[in-house]
Amino acid sequence: MPPLRHVVFHRPGPQWQPGLPMFQQPGLQAHVEHYRPWLAGGQLALGGPFMDAAGGGMMVSQPGLDFETVQAFAQADPCVQSGLLVAEVRPWFSAMQAG
Repeated sequence: MPPLRHVVFHRPGPQWQPGLPMFQQPGLQAHVEHYRPWLAGGQLALGGPFMDAAGGGMMVSQPGLDFETVQAFAQADPCVQSGLLVAEVRPWFSAMQAG
């Protein structure tokens, strides 16, 4: 049975500046730096922005991390704290995967 993962969905928050490109949003680099240790430590499987007009992005945890751990980490993101981003954590059953 494929493992359960938790996915953090990000969307622009109340401090997001409409019309300003994603990579020019003030403080966005703090979001990237927040997730780097999880990637280096093996807790993050993959993540990144959506490149369509709706924006936002997602981070997919490695299997084995519980909801509370992922939720706490997502809410501690400096960009979530500042209101630049909003984070929602959802459990995901990866029913189809290669290999």
